[in-house]
Amino acid sequence: MAFSDVKQLDEHLATRSYCPDKATYPHAARWYLHIKSYEAEWNSLPGDKAASEKLFGGAGASAPAPDAGGDDDDEIDLFGEDDDDEEAERLKAERVAEYNARKANKPKTIAKSVVTLEVKPWDDETDMAELEKSVRSIEQEGLVWGSSKLVAIGYGIKKLQITLVVEDELVSLDELQEKIAEFEDYVQSTDVAAMQKL
Repeated sequence: MAFSDVKQLDEHLATRSYCPDKATYPHAARWYLHIKSYEAEWNSLPGDKAASEKLFGGAGASAPAPDAGGDDDDEIDLFGEDDDDEEAERLKAERVAEYNARKANKPKTIAKSVVTLEVKPWDDETDMAELEKSVRSIEQEGLVWGSSKLVAIGYGIKKLQITLVVEDELVSLDELQEKIAEFEDYVQSTDVAAMQKL
């Protein structure tokens, strides 16, 4: 039964105490007779009949009387003090302290970068094995040398392309390039070919 049908039935029964024509509306008539059959049981139930009518919205029901008391605890006081605020502040402070404790115990992540350096020699007569040995001789905390290869750049000249991993806080690439440039017999210049954060 749709809501609108129930509403129509309610409107019909507002002014009548019966359902019309058993032949036209057989199901409504059957329902009415079924409900009417409980009238004797309803009257035999213990308790105050007026209270049940008021509870279920019967004829004796009326709107609830307004509260005669002047102070209403349910009122919302937008500008007053509230105990809930103190409890919320205490709970918030506990959560912040717990978060900070977890954060302090967590090991700090170390920022690292993978760098590909290109080390260019003076000419084609430069000993590239000695150049690589000199570059790898630089040792520093936070610096790990990786693979290397010789890449031809033209006219028989090859450059050293070397990969390294650096901890960003401990190793400065500018200082590292200056140290490599100190091998003046072998190194003409250095360039950062690629850099990627880990």
